[in-house]
Amino acid sequence: LAMASQPVITVQPQFSAAQQPGHWQTGLMDCCTDCGVCLCGTFCFPCLTCQVAGDMNECCLCGTSVAMRTLYRTRYNIPGSIVGDYCTICCCTPCAVCQLKRDINRRRQMGIF
Repeated sequence: LAMASQPVITVQPQFSAAQQPGHWQTGLMDCCTDCGVCLCGTFCFPCLTCQVAGDMNECCLCGTSVAMRTLYRTRYNIPGSIVGDYCTICCCTPCAVCQLKRDINRRRQMGIF
């Protein structure tokens, strides 16, 4: 009898936190901001792609993929599109992978990766 007087919850309260738009930590052509990444990308590009894929817990063959860049961009709410990711990867693959690795390194230093 006492339970009949308790209100019945029919809708769960919602909490919505709008995620702030993110940004790349370095530009596409900012190679000099991390010379180690730049040198690795220049002289041992397969090693760099495997490092990026490993950082993101993906297969080593995925390091240069559009899907990898799109996954990273959406994870950190970086504005862009799949078409933009495709064009960036196709036109400047080494710069795109270097940018991704620099971003991973910076976010790791900030404790947000």
